[in-house]
Amino acid sequence: MSPFCLSIFLLTIFVALFTLFQIQSLHTTTSPSFSPLIHRWQKLTTCNQEIKSLSEKLKESVTFLPLKDLRYQDKALQGHTWFMSSMYDTQEEGGVQYQQFPSNSSNFRILCLKGNDTHDGSWNSYALAWPETLPSNATLMKGLTFVSYNHYNYDNIWHGLSAIVPFVAWHIRNGCENPNRWVLYHWGELRFQMGAWLRNLTGATFGGEEPNVERFEWANKNDPICFEKAVVMRHNEGGMSRERRIETYDLLRCKARVSCNVSLLQRVNEKGLPLIGMTLFMRTGPRSFKNESAVIGIFEKECAKVEGCKLMVAYSNNLTFCEQVKLMGMTDILVSPHGAQLTNMFLMDRNSSVMEFFPKGWLKLAGVGQFVYHWIASWSGMRHQGAWRDPTGDHCPFGEDDRRCMSFYKGGKIGFNETYFSEWARNVLTEVKTRKLEEVKNNSAASTSSCACG
Repeated sequence: MSPFCLSIFLLTIFVALFTLFQIQSLHTTTSPSFSPLIHRWQKLTTCNQEIKSLSEKLKESVTFLPLKDLRYQDKALQGHTWFMSSMYDTQEEGGVQYQQFPSNSSNFRILCLKGNDTHDGSWNSYALAWPETLPSNATLMKGLTFVSYNHYNYDNIWHGLSAIVPFVAWHIRNGCENPNRWVLYHWGELRFQMGAWLRNLTGATFGGEEPNVERFEWANKNDPICFEKAVVMRHNEGGMSRERRIETYDLLRCKARVSCNVSLLQRVNEKGLPLIGMTLFMRTGPRSFKNESAVIGIFEKECAKVEGCKLMVAYSNNLTFCEQVKLMGMTDILVSPHGAQLTNMFLMDRNSSVMEFFPKGWLKLAGVGQFVYHWIASWSGMRHQGAWRDPTGDHCPFGEDDRRCMSFYKGGKIGFNETYFSEWARNVLTEVKTRKLEEVKNNSAASTSSCACG
C-alpha cells in the first residue's frame, strides 16, 4: 500500500473512532441531564395541581358565623360582645377598641359578610378568608370600609355620635385615611341611613362628601361580599383616654366649622372686651320648661348685667346642621334641659360651660344614662356647671321610689326657681367672663383656621 493510501486509511479510521466516541459521550452525559429536568417538570405539574386543589378546599372551608350570636344576648355589650363574637379587639394604650382586616391578628385574612336582613341579625353572617382564596361567588370591594355596630340607633344624635367617634379617632391615627363606604349594623341587622345631623357631621369629617352607606341591594343575599380593607368598631368610645377623646372632638368641631364656613377667632366688642354668648337651647314637648318666658326672663336679666353678654334663644328642632354649628360657635354658656340637643355642646369652643335641667324623679330612677352629658362635657373639653332637678312634678301612683314611676317622670315638664337660677347664672357668667378676659389678654382663644386632618 502506497504511503498516500495508508494515510487516507488511517484518517478514515480516526474519524470513525472519533465519531463513535462523540456518540458515546453524548449518550453517557446528555441523556442523564435531561432526565432530572423531565422529572422536575412532572413534579411541578403535580404541585400545581395540588395547589389548585388546596385552593379549592380553602375556598370551600370558609365558615360563616352569625353576626349576632344569641348565646351572648344577656351580655351583648361585654367583652367580645354578641356581634362577631368569635373576634377580639385590638387596642393601643388610650385608643379605641377595633378590628382591622387584613392584619396580623387576622393572619392577613380579609373580612367577608353575607346577608342583608334588617330584622334579625342572626340571619346575617361573617367570615374571614385569604384574598387569594375567596369563597365561591364572592364579590371583592376595593378600598376602605368602615363597619359600625350600634346597640341603639343612628337617628338619635347622641347615640349616632358615639358610634362614629371611634372611627374618627382611628382616622386621626392612621394617616387621615377616609372610608370608601360605611356598613351600618344594629343588633347585627343592616341599617341603611344615618340621621340628617349625623350624616352632615360624618360627611364634614371624612372628606366633605355625604357618607356612602352600603345597602347591598345589588347583591344576592347568599353570595359573600368581601372587603379589601375593613375596620370594625363595636364598643363606641369605650376604653379611650380623655386625651384621645378631646383630640377626636377637636377634629369633629374643626371639620364641622370648616364645612359650614364658620371661622371664629376671638370675639370682642368695640372696647376690646370679650363677647359672651349665652344660649337657651329649648325643647318642645317632653322635658321642656313649663314657663319658658319666665326662664328666659331670669337669664336675660342676669346676662344684661354683664358687659358683652348676649342672650340667644333657639329651638333644637327647627335648625339645620350648619345653623346649629354656627349657634354653638357663638355660645360660651349653653343652658338646656336634659336631651339629645345637648350633644351639640362639643361644637362650642373648648372650656365653654353647660347648665343642665331635669324633671322630677330622674336622680333616683333614671340610672347612669342621666349623666351622659357630664361625660361628653369632660370628653370634649367643656365645663359642666351642674344640674338643677325640679323637686315638683307629675304624681306617681306607685310611690316615688318605685321604678315604674320613671314612665311618669321621663317626659315631665320642668319648672323654675328664680332665686336659684339667678344666682347660678350669675356665678357661671362671672367665671366665664374672667376666663375670656384672660384669653383676650393672652391672645389664646381657639381658632378654626386649620384642622388636624386638613
